Amino acid sequence: MRTHHITLLAGVGLLALTACNPQAADSKPDTSAPTASSSPAGTSPSKTAGGGPKTATLPDFVGKGLQSAQDAAQAAGFLLLKSHDSLGQERLQALDRNWKVCSQTPAPGANVDTSTTIDFGTVKLEENCPTGDAPAPKPAGGTMPDFVGKGMKAARTALPTNTSITVKDASSQNRMVLQESNWKVCTQNPAPGSALTGQPVAFTAVKTAESCP
Repeated sequence: MRTHHITLLAGVGLLALTACNPQAADSKPDTSAPTASSSPAGTSPSKTAGGGPKTATLPDFVGKGLQSAQDAAQAAGFLLLKSHDSLGQERLQALDRNWKVCSQTPAPGANVDTSTTIDFGTVKLEENCPTGDAPAPKPAGGTMPDFVGKGMKAARTALPTNTSITVKDASSQNRMVLQESNWKVCTQNPAPGSALTGQPVAFTAVKTAESCP
């Protein structure tokens, strides 16, 4: 009986020590905390080999219809496209199938960045491509430019925005000039070189493909 009593007391004492010191029940290191990174503080991951700009071969689109050129450019990976009137008349390419490509910027080549905007210089299908893009008229400033032969829309754009402008059909048909991008200037008043002092400006015009009388 004495021996059993001592054993019981020893067991009770051991339990008391364990309760006072919980770490004694499990002496294994705590591995739940995150381990430190091996990368130095303040650094960021380096770019991968494929992280640079994507490039592709830019085909030659000169001579193609504008719609066909646009479709082919997108198929080649070039999604940023625009076009302009190569005759300097600032006509809109409203129906792309009615226009053809005379020039392109940038030129055809390999390893062209696919985020580059491709600019097509165009004329209508029945027109001949110029040897180089005809520049649009420069802003008039204080002197009347020579607009004869230029697109009516380009002429209007070059004049001050507060200019009073009238446009009449130069032919005997007395047509209304509704879409100025399809017309070109035959005569103008005031004459080229005249001072612009806020006076009204008058034009006569014909359709782009027509000859002035």
